[in-house]
Amino acid sequence: MKPNPIWTLVGLLWFVAALNYLDRQLMYSIFPLLQADLKLSNMELGLLSTSFLWVYALCSPLSGFLADRLGRVPVIVGSLLVWSAVTWATGHAGSTSELLLARALMGISEAAYLPAALALINDYHGEKTRSLASGLHQSGIYFGAMIGGAVGGWLGQRYGWRFAFNVLGVLGMIYAGVLWLALPHLRSEPGRALGPPLNLLKSVGHLFRLPGYPIMLAVFGLTSAAGWVIYTWLPLYIYETFHTSLTGAAVSATLYFQVASFGGVLIGGTVADHWSRTNGNARVLTQAAGLVLSAPFLFLSGSTSSLAVLVVGMVVLGLGRGFYDCNIMPLLCRVASPEIRATGYGVFNFVGTMVGGVTALAAGALKHAFGLGVSLQMAAVGWLIAGLLLLGLTRARRARSVERPAVRGPI
Repeated sequence: MKPNPIWTLVGLLWFVAALNYLDRQLMYSIFPLLQADLKLSNMELGLLSTSFLWVYALCSPLSGFLADRLGRVPVIVGSLLVWSAVTWATGHAGSTSELLLARALMGISEAAYLPAALALINDYHGEKTRSLASGLHQSGIYFGAMIGGAVGGWLGQRYGWRFAFNVLGVLGMIYAGVLWLALPHLRSEPGRALGPPLNLLKSVGHLFRLPGYPIMLAVFGLTSAAGWVIYTWLPLYIYETFHTSLTGAAVSATLYFQVASFGGVLIGGTVADHWSRTNGNARVLTQAAGLVLSAPFLFLSGSTSSLAVLVVGMVVLGLGRGFYDCNIMPLLCRVASPEIRATGYGVFNFVGTMVGGVTALAAGALKHAFGLGVSLQMAAVGWLIAGLLLLGLTRARRARSVERPAVRGPI
């Protein structure tokens, strides 16, 4: 049976998403090794996350705008090439300043990928499959984070922390060539812009006038703040609180959460796609349910003395996160026309990562005084507020749809 090209597209981009987030979680899972090798303080560990996030944030709106104006595929492939070079350079960093510089440069490369990839997928998938397609792509992010966390600690203990970065840099360069050759039709397109040319400021201004967009942006910021506390500090929290091995801490912090998130995007994506045929608020209601119902379990994870209870909390939290993530771009597509969708997601990333950078740094700075468990509890409060804002969005108004037919033709 001939493969369906719109699902082949999701599969090709899945591997890029996995590589991007494998690198991110790998860094967090080897914090103790970095601290011992380069003599880093807790504040400097926080800066490794923050330097990446702030550069990522600053570059995200522009990279989304370029994907809207110049075409999705050139931006995607270019980002992977830069990612590969910087990943390899990370493995050769010889000082704290070199490592911080590498993480900052990584922010540039990864900022270009996600807005372009999600916009491209949603160009080719219509209302019937949009949430599931976005969710399957999102599962690549979960897989990368899971492998980066679970395998990163083991590789670090066995081969040293530099080994994985060197290997990933080479693999990324090879796959960039594969991706460029696999998408010849899309590669030749001048871009996805369908309307009159807009500059970046006008595009952003237009986004803020869309019904519901400011609320979507606030929710993205709150969930990102909570997410970066979990990704950055949960492995170390488990390592210190429950006295596990480095590998055990990485597995407990990432494996259960990411596997549950994978299930969440499959369930949430399928439910939202079917439900949206009869209810215009289906996608936002799916998101709200995921956040509101899982927030108490995040709070519990920051206060329990039982590792088993924490694992249960991470499973439920992962399911809720999956329900939210698979509907971010599909919900944006309900109000934003195709020529500004990547820009819209880029602005999401700008706000989310700026807030996430501050939160990750603050959690590190306050670790000695309050402990990381309090940071997890505060993240849970933000998670719950985000869900309630989404419920308010459904009561305030129904999103006006600017849906256009999905792109047809060969991939």
